[in-house]
Amino acid sequence: MCGIAGFLGRFDGQLLGRMSEMIAHRGPDDAGVWCESTVGVGFAHRRLSIIDLSPRGKQPMFYTPSTGATSDPKSLQLSPKALAVVFNGEIYNYRELRAELEGKGCRFNTTCDTEVLLAAYSAWGDACLPKLNGMFAFALWDSACRRLLLARDAMGVKPLYLAHTPRGLLFASELKALLCAPDLGRNLDPIALKYYVSYLYCPSPRTILAAVRKLDPGSMLTVDSNGVEATRRFAGLPYDQPISRIDEVEAGAELRRLLMQAVQRQMVADVPVGSFLSGGLDSSSLVAFARQHAADRRIDCFTIGFRNGSSSQDGMIEDLPFAERVAGYLGQPLHTVWVGSEMAQGFERMIWQLDEPLADPAALNVLYICRLARKHGIKVLLSGAGGDDIFTGYRRHYALMQERWWSWLPRPARRAAKAFAEAMPQGNPFCRRLAKAFRHADLDSRRRLAGYFLWLDNAATSSLFSPEMRAVNGATDSMQPCLDLLESLPAGTPPLNQMLAIDSRFFLTDHNLNYTDKMSMATGLEVRVPYLDPDLMVFAARLPVKFKQRGKVGKWIFKRAMEPLLPREVIYRSKTGFGVPLRSWMQAELRDVVDDVLSETTLRRRGIFDPTAVQRLVELDRSGREDASYPLFQLICIESWCRVFLDRGGAMPPDVPAARS
Repeated sequence: MCGIAGFLGRFDGQLLGRMSEMIAHRGPDDAGVWCESTVGVGFAHRRLSIIDLSPRGKQPMFYTPSTGATSDPKSLQLSPKALAVVFNGEIYNYRELRAELEGKGCRFNTTCDTEVLLAAYSAWGDACLPKLNGMFAFALWDSACRRLLLARDAMGVKPLYLAHTPRGLLFASELKALLCAPDLGRNLDPIALKYYVSYLYCPSPRTILAAVRKLDPGSMLTVDSNGVEATRRFAGLPYDQPISRIDEVEAGAELRRLLMQAVQRQMVADVPVGSFLSGGLDSSSLVAFARQHAADRRIDCFTIGFRNGSSSQDGMIEDLPFAERVAGYLGQPLHTVWVGSEMAQGFERMIWQLDEPLADPAALNVLYICRLARKHGIKVLLSGAGGDDIFTGYRRHYALMQERWWSWLPRPARRAAKAFAEAMPQGNPFCRRLAKAFRHADLDSRRRLAGYFLWLDNAATSSLFSPEMRAVNGATDSMQPCLDLLESLPAGTPPLNQMLAIDSRFFLTDHNLNYTDKMSMATGLEVRVPYLDPDLMVFAARLPVKFKQRGKVGKWIFKRAMEPLLPREVIYRSKTGFGVPLRSWMQAELRDVVDDVLSETTLRRRGIFDPTAVQRLVELDRSGREDASYPLFQLICIESWCRVFLDRGGAMPPDVPAARS
């Protein structure tokens, strides 16, 4: 797990040092740069040592089939088949691949997965990519064909940002590193801005900057020394699989086997491995299997607690009592970080760390937990991210399954149901969820499904932008990324699997995994996601729909499968999000921030949003007539991003307040 950056083109080699400094937090253990000025290729690397902690694992790493890996760049001049790489992530099946390659006569000088990647590419070329089980983003220079290869793992667990400038191509693990290039365009992307307001994140490949894009998950980009580019996918979502004919007993047993296998694969490390523990099904199951796998050592678990009952003010259910119940049941140590409304002081630093204006302060939860883990000597944490996205678990999954009771109604009747739901008091959590469920009831089935992912519809979103910005992005359909994905799925894909595909491709990758990577790496800690093991994902995709969502019970077969291993009150507890009491904070701790950042003066000066429309939304939210806390927070995040990265040149804001453990 590391940070990478580099270029191909006519760049000053000193740029590598500046890019490396900007992502130094991602790799506190070592650093390296390499530049070959004759062809204009340069790599920078920040190392977080997880596998093979010795200096032999230093990067950039160079490789020749005859001599193996080395950190000496002179090796590139000694062989026409020499390779160079900077790698971020982990390849969990590297030992199996290494054994196969050794059988082909490959020589190895390290015990790390980075050298296995180089040997695999040397032996199989681009065909090595589908063989990799892991989370990764890397850049590989093939000196024989003078070609740069950039690749990102199938689920996009590891980020990779790209930018084209007049001098050539730039890439980095974090967008802020690209801003070290003075000729990188700083113009905002109007379409991306509309997506940010609609979703609270931006579906890839777009970013807030028109000049910067994210490499799509499961994709590779090749660029030769003449600048000729080619992009293709090597992996995708498994929803092209036929639905299994499997009974409940077989499904439960196979689920346990595959999840145990995923945990075993992802606990491979030369440093201690711990786990997030919310006391929900996903994280609790990981700890249960990690405990079985590591019977000779403890699994340090980490959770968050809110002081003064602040979470209950927002209708949230406290995780802490359930996390304590699971830790005690499994006999594992639990460490709690206590936080309160002081978290609200850290949003500007959060925006800097995230690179993008992601409007989810839950990212701060990750930061605080990872800081606590590092204090306890833990460099790797297992995360339950992805469980809801492959087995179900969000309220929208239940809402979608309930459409069978009303979707057959004629459109006028559905339009009336929508109006009735929207007229209910939005300060009540049940009414708020009902209004969201019926917000797009009058649309056709595909647009209705895509609509579950929007916080604001097209009309409401467009109304918030200034006339100048609306002239550019007003015709953009916020649903388009979701609709394009639905169009790519095989005919006959069940609606629930269609929704899970959108969850996995956008909400998981561009939102949850994005902020988890950025905030964990801010502390120099690696987070692994066993639920995204490819074998487990294929199994989940092939499960009958009735095994996923059955009535109000999401993850139905998963819950049945875990009954022998976890307490029932944990398995069947009410669903709660991994969040913070933002709605309460917007009315209290953040009230002055709202009035400042969304003031008429500020908004007119920036020119992105319409001050009158924004003020109307603020008043509706404060009066309780509409729940607009998250959309308003998104506007704050966008303005804050502009202040940090455009007005102040990307200078690091003050750190977030310390928490108490």
